[in-house]
Amino acid sequence: MEKETDILINGLLGQKPAACQQLLTDYGPEVFRMIQRFVSQREDAEEVYQDVFVKALRGIRTYNRQASLGTWLSRIAYHESLNYLRRRKPNLVYMEDHAGGIDALEAPEETSLDEQTVAQLERALALLPPHEQAIISMFYYEDRSLADIAYITDSIPSTVGSQLSRIRKKLYRIIKTF
Repeated sequence: MEKETDILINGLLGQKPAACQQLLTDYGPEVFRMIQRFVSQREDAEEVYQDVFVKALRGIRTYNRQASLGTWLSRIAYHESLNYLRRRKPNLVYMEDHAGGIDALEAPEETSLDEQTVAQLERALALLPPHEQAIISMFYYEDRSLADIAYITDSIPSTVGSQLSRIRKKLYRIIKTF
């Protein structure tokens, strides 16, 4: 896999159209899902998506392999999404999974018992600021490590761990008010 990534990066550095297409094919869907968690309107999410890949292609020379290519692209998507929100402040539908909803993550036997809890959690998550929503999403829904999240958010792993702890407590307090 590492060799394939090296070939892809070399193609991108050489501005080869096939490499650009391969980048979009390999990483585009994941990047778009991440953006959609921030930006609820599809047209706006597509605009941010384009900005992410334009920025990535222009800045491919700055990619230093400190993180995987996917994590590097996620970092760009995270920052571009937050920049978009700062400029436009649209309504957020962050934690909704556009491929089936949060319920798709539950085991079938738990669905009937936990529907109210899931609904409360979704409502509580929607009340969090975008940065906190992003951390929860990356850790729990995208299975990213603390190190990857730290890289994406320009932080350090111990800070991300502390933020996760505070966010969990915050969610608990919010749910208790429902």
